[in-house]
Amino acid sequence: MSDVSDEYVAGDVNTIDDDFDDDDVNVDERALSATNVLTYIAQALAEDPSAVSVDVSERSGKVILSLQVGPNDMGRVIGRRGRTAQAIRALVGAAGARDGVTTSVDIVD
Repeated sequence: MSDVSDEYVAGDVNTIDDDFDDDDVNVDERALSATNVLTYIAQALAEDPSAVSVDVSERSGKVILSLQVGPNDMGRVIGRRGRTAQAIRALVGAAGARDGVTTSVDIVD
């Protein structure tokens, strides 16, 4: 347990870094939770989990996650009337909000 009289130690994880800037962080790192959630869900739904890939980009301050799956898995990921895709977008959006970013999921051929 630290005492009030303890001196500041550079790099201590319990101190606030005034030099932190969001622009220094890579887009992939900012949306790490959202990317991991999307990858996990897509691989769980797919018949061929090795064909699942997620590309991360940024557009207009929003993190865009482009999901690619095998041709046989496209229907599974989208679901009837797009309900599965809508649920995936909601879950990924919640994970992105946890990281403080706005996300969008694009399912590409």
